[in-house]
Amino acid sequence: MKTAIITGVSGQDGPYLAKLLLEKNYKVIGTVRSYRSANSKNFKYLGIEKEVILEELDLLDMANVIRIIQKYNPDEIYNLAAQSSVGLSFDQPLGTFSFNTTSVNNLLESIRLFFPNTKLYQASSSEMYGRVVNMPISLETPMHPISPYGVSKMASYFMVTTYRESYDLFLCNGVLFNHESYLRSNNFFVKKVIRDSIAINIGKLDKLVVGNLNIKRDFGYAPKYVKAMWAMLQSDKADDFIICSGKAILLRDIVEYVFEKFGLDKSLIVENKDFFRPNEIDEIYGDNSKSKKDLKWDYDDSFFDILDILIDEEMRNS
Repeated sequence: MKTAIITGVSGQDGPYLAKLLLEKNYKVIGTVRSYRSANSKNFKYLGIEKEVILEELDLLDMANVIRIIQKYNPDEIYNLAAQSSVGLSFDQPLGTFSFNTTSVNNLLESIRLFFPNTKLYQASSSEMYGRVVNMPISLETPMHPISPYGVSKMASYFMVTTYRESYDLFLCNGVLFNHESYLRSNNFFVKKVIRDSIAINIGKLDKLVVGNLNIKRDFGYAPKYVKAMWAMLQSDKADDFIICSGKAILLRDIVEYVFEKFGLDKSLIVENKDFFRPNEIDEIYGDNSKSKKDLKWDYDDSFFDILDILIDEEMRNS
């Protein structure tokens, strides 16, 4: 039986990844900053709350990191822990950069010094590329992040590649574009649009207030994206991969599609400039051909079909 540690396990991706690993007969340890802040409802929702071992872990404390890895001697570590809100990173740039880089560096040093046979998956982000001239984005596309979050993820990305090339360690960056699910936090765009639209439909809210809708993003489905994470660490050779749908969708089209599903008046959609980001990417989408070829990752879903799934799941649980 293999053993895996998933940091930041109680977010969106962690529970889906934990469920996948359990189905593949792994022993799964999930780490959280504190037991008090652990979000157990996501594990309960997937029916795995009794199968995942939870441990407190301060990723900023290298001794703590070494202790947890030494305790379980994992075959694989999936580092999903991060300050992951782009918007919040503008309000907390120093905290975002500090946590998102130091946490990764502590894992890398721990593996280098004491656990060289442990494989690491690092959750990277499309935000590293910033405002790109030529689409789609590939691993060869120059990075020019335009948010503190993007800068922090770029720094960690290059630390991972540097450690891999310098010390011959099995370390992979997974560059995931936007991916959604029912477990997504309420402050993220698609989740907010669906939940607020339901509230409008039943008379609990009188309008949907959003930011800039004239931008395009590459959206996918989280339960399928975690399959690519696992596949990376099963490869013969460590490498970096882009995980995306390969298509860009206008945010306005997403909002209007959801409104049409509920028969809502589109005049209730209000764009508030207070929600606009200081620096915004107009359009971004990626090239997933390498992941499909090398990882045998199968993904051709339309995001409007995913929206139907998310709306139905939100309705069943509201």
